[in-house]
Amino acid sequence: MEEVSKSQCLRCSGAMQAIGVEKIQLGQTGLLLGMWRNVFAGSLEVDIHICTECGKIEFYSTHSNTYFDDELPKRTCPQCGSVHDFDFPKCPSCKYEY
Repeated sequence: MEEVSKSQCLRCSGAMQAIGVEKIQLGQTGLLLGMWRNVFAGSLEVDIHICTECGKIEFYSTHSNTYFDDELPKRTCPQCGSVHDFDFPKCPSCKYEY
């Protein structure tokens, strides 16, 4: 996999400036449970860079090239029994809506 340069904008090739590290909340807000679904979904720490020319913002994982799918909480569909990420609004196998 080719390493993406954090110093050059992907849109206009302008200079990128680091503006900080933040945690992005994973999950979604629902009508029934409100923000409680987000509590269990976790967060992802990202490095934020902004282009000094066009203003495009880029997010980069603070972890080295690892795929985070295994770290996300999982849920089991009560209808078909398939296991998938907690933040899916419906089962990808049988389309059961939570």
